[in-house]
Amino acid sequence: MNRTTRTSRALAVAVLVLGLGACSAESVDKAVGKAVDTTVDETYEVTYEVTGTGVDEIMFHGGGGEAMEPELETVTKPALPWKKTVTLRGIMPPAVTPVALEAGGADVTCSITYKGEVIKEAKGEGMLTAGGCVAVSPVVG
Repeated sequence: MNRTTRTSRALAVAVLVLGLGACSAESVDKAVGKAVDTTVDETYEVTYEVTGTGVDEIMFHGGGGEAMEPELETVTKPALPWKKTVTLRGIMPPAVTPVALEAGGADVTCSITYKGEVIKEAKGEGMLTAGGCVAVSPVVG
């Protein structure tokens, strides 16, 4: 009988520990889920700037599409310097890419500004082939 009692107690303790562990994991999952939902729903503004010469198009994330698959907006034959402020959501990365169709014909600088601070800047022809300026969403970090 004593052996049965010990086995029952051990089983009860194991169930209790596993149950509490599951509750803790569930609580953590709920907290993380809530934080992700808040981040995804949060909006923020950035300002894109492109200066220089020889730019035929400017492509940028303007806020449309999904967070990880943003729609690109395009301005053709932009007057430089060019500047645009957009509202993005959650984890959507701010990005602006100047495009020069003639090789060697561009002298370009692009930048992304958030709350008055430049969070990404790129200069020169190499920047055109490297994808312009792409930053991490400031609401993530």
